[in-house]
Amino acid sequence: MAEVVIVTSKDDAGALVADEIGGLVVRRPDAVLGLATGSTPLPVYDALRPGLRGVDVSRVRGFALDEYVGLDPAHPESYRSVIAREVVEPLGLDPARIRTPDGDLAGIATAGERYEREITAAGGVDLQLLGIGTDGHIGFNEPGSSFASLTRVKTLTAQTRADNARFFDSVDDVPRHCITQGLGTILRARHLVLIAFGEAKADAVAGAVEGPVSAMLPGSAIQLHPHTTVVLDEAAASRLRLADYYRYTWEHKPDWQGL
Repeated sequence: MAEVVIVTSKDDAGALVADEIGGLVVRRPDAVLGLATGSTPLPVYDALRPGLRGVDVSRVRGFALDEYVGLDPAHPESYRSVIAREVVEPLGLDPARIRTPDGDLAGIATAGERYEREITAAGGVDLQLLGIGTDGHIGFNEPGSSFASLTRVKTLTAQTRADNARFFDSVDDVPRHCITQGLGTILRARHLVLIAFGEAKADAVAGAVEGPVSAMLPGSAIQLHPHTTVVLDEAAASRLRLADYYRYTWEHKPDWQGL
């Protein structure tokens, strides 16, 4: 069972996860982070700025979960640009050590294999930050994705494109294809931290945490991982049947265990 932590606000969630990441970097200066994009992880990155002040981050490495296919890397909504703007620059990371999947059409046939080799060469991901879509996707692993899948090209669902249209001028500008770490890739990370906010995510969270493990809800793959932490606000936790138990276990958790 994943550990579920229910907090009162996005800021509380961000501070909690940032503290875990900061401690990891202090213990392991060459830590490998799995980086999520979108609005959900922003409180974590915001809290990391003061949290990493004075900490040597020059050897920290990072791998983004996904990238749009065919979108110019210089486009402000390419995930390469987003990671640079929201993570690399504010935290003072070395851009050369932060990777995103290659969405260039010219090499797309082998881009997934190349990204898998890069992750393996880095020694694997220590902590993978995850969000979850309203349809239960993690990364861009849409419903029906194999739990054994590795980094590959996927076709985005109409719902995902509609959800992401807020970052573009219109839904027509949202690319139809992406390259994403697979569920099998994500499950190889040593620690998964999934965060979610708002009632719109409540059904997907409940399915991922307490529902049957099913390819139709890719987020349920977290149940197969030995070290998963799910951090939620009250609204995102509102459909959980065992919410009171999660609150009780968190309140009585030994301090030395961390997340």
